[in-house]
Amino acid sequence: MRQGERRRGPYFILEVLDRKAPGEAPRTGFTVTKKQGNSVERNRIRRRLREAVRLHGRFAMLPGHDYVIVGHRDALEASFEELTKALVTRIASRQRDKSRAPGKSDAAKS
Repeated sequence: MRQGERRRGPYFILEVLDRKAPGEAPRTGFTVTKKQGNSVERNRIRRRLREAVRLHGRFAMLPGHDYVIVGHRDALEASFEELTKALVTRIASRQRDKSRAPGKSDAAKS
């Protein structure tokens, strides 16, 4: 069974796992399945995602977490700007939810 959480996006799925090691650097892995195309296309998807993480994604990643990016074929047609924006949005999306105080949304509904 997989642990952590999955964040779906238009160009990839981001899987995040908190290793409970706050002093360590975040680790990143990339996967593209054979369903996404031949080896040339899969490698191109992987290279685009790796470059997006290198230029923009690392700054949003939390220390002590593992990030696995499962690329989709749509990442080939997307502009690099769209790809990096989606990546940063997916990385930061759950961090914003965790920063809210627990039970605060329940009190607002009453």
